[in-house]
Amino acid sequence: MNVLPFTILVWLGGMAAGLLGSLTGLGGGVVIVPLLTLVFGVDIRYALGASLISVIATSSGAASAYVREGYSNIRIGMFLEIATTIGAIVGASLTTALPPGTIAVIFGGVLILSSYLSSRRPRDNPDCVPDRLTARLRMGGTYPTAEGEKPYHARNVLGGFGLMSVAGLLSGLLGIGSGALKVLAMDWIMCLPFKVSTTTSNFMIGVTAAASAGIYVGNGYIEPALAMPVVLGVLPGSMLGSRILGGASVRLLRLIFTLTILALGIEMIYNGLSGGF
Repeated sequence: MNVLPFTILVWLGGMAAGLLGSLTGLGGGVVIVPLLTLVFGVDIRYALGASLISVIATSSGAASAYVREGYSNIRIGMFLEIATTIGAIVGASLTTALPPGTIAVIFGGVLILSSYLSSRRPRDNPDCVPDRLTARLRMGGTYPTAEGEKPYHARNVLGGFGLMSVAGLLSGLLGIGSGALKVLAMDWIMCLPFKVSTTTSNFMIGVTAAASAGIYVGNGYIEPALAMPVVLGVLPGSMLGSRILGGASVRLLRLIFTLTILALGIEMIYNGLSGGF
């Protein structure tokens, strides 16, 4: 394939990934890596590097809008970033030690887990009583709804912190935002409303990706000619997603996204086990 058609197709794929990543809080990497490796035949480590840069762009494009609109909880996000940043550095360091097939199988397993988590019914209005630690840390807030500002409270911050460490490790190892685990930690473990969880996840994934991107650069896995069209597609896609999140029907989006990444996960595992990487 010539350079121009390749660049245009990667740009379009990046835009779709940014849109889906912004709407679901899972990050665009879960689409970018399978797209580059399975469709375009890019080496998986270079695909992971491009994905990391796209994750930073996704977070940058959506996070500012979500913060301005009052969805993201900066206090909770910054506290949990301590765990994800440490995990991301460890995960990125493991990338050079594992063979590409093993990374592909792990990535496929994470995609299947993400598809399952995406299919779970979100709790838009959880009724949670904060425990002593979260109350002491003042981990609560309000978010906009059709009826006005609705208050919420977090709980089980230590459980969420532990799962965030795993999310950070997978983010560094696989070049993704690990939004599925971040949303799981905040939505189901810490009892935050779904839209607060997804928007705070979008805020966090950029910091997590930036923590491990330096290691990828040092190992030569960031190729500017590949990462640039990805970023140029992801950024407008994520900004578009942030604009339509408030009135979007998340149910249909989740169904499409779940089926897509489930199929991609199975394909990644198959290619990893059969030596396709």
